Amino acid sequence: MKLYSYFRSSASYRVRIALALKGIPYAYVPIHLVKGEQRGDAFAALSADRLVPVLEVDGVALSQSLAIIEYLEETHPEPRLLPSEPLARAQVRALAQTIACEIHPINNLRVLKYLSQELRVDDGAKTAWYRHWCRSGLEAVERQLAQLRAAHGPATLCFGDRPTLADCCLVPQIFNAQRFAVDLSGLPLTMAAYEAGMALPAVQQAQPSACPDSEG
Repeated sequence: MKLYSYFRSSASYRVRIALALKGIPYAYVPIHLVKGEQRGDAFAALSADRLVPVLEVDGVALSQSLAIIEYLEETHPEPRLLPSEPLARAQVRALAQTIACEIHPINNLRVLKYLSQELRVDDGAKTAWYRHWCRSGLEAVERQLAQLRAAHGPATLCFGDRPTLADCCLVPQIFNAQRFAVDLSGLPLTMAAYEAGMALPAVQQAQPSACPDSEG
């Protein structure tokens, strides 16, 4: 397997965590998003949407982080990242999608660049945009975690005491939130799950500072 990744990409970070949790070896291929390498001919031929991550498996390019992780779950089922019970599995997916589909898309690099370069939004307003939507989304995560605790009992991570798809999404989102100095107070369940996730050796292995293209 080859993973086309950028060290600060939270979507790539999700996949790196899943690969590490499952102990799957892969070759790391850096794609520098800030330099625009994702728009180059070579990568565009591989990725129709010109986004990272891309996981290349036997010459086939898979895109979109959640689809990639679901593929890994189906082909390398242990350790599980989704519960075996259908309702619980849907709850974990919902939590993951709150992060990956509600928070991340309006705060990713290309959106922030469009705000500043095309709409001429100043840095202060751009940062306020990021903080608002990130905080709003994380408050929804906190409410979901409270509902899960009420239904299933105490948990160390997002769902129970074993990492799931939701943790693969939460850790990178908090990493980015901290970069932008988002107010993370008043989110006790979210931050406890994040801290528990960060303590996992697989997450340490996957973190941005451990990537070959890390810039510190």
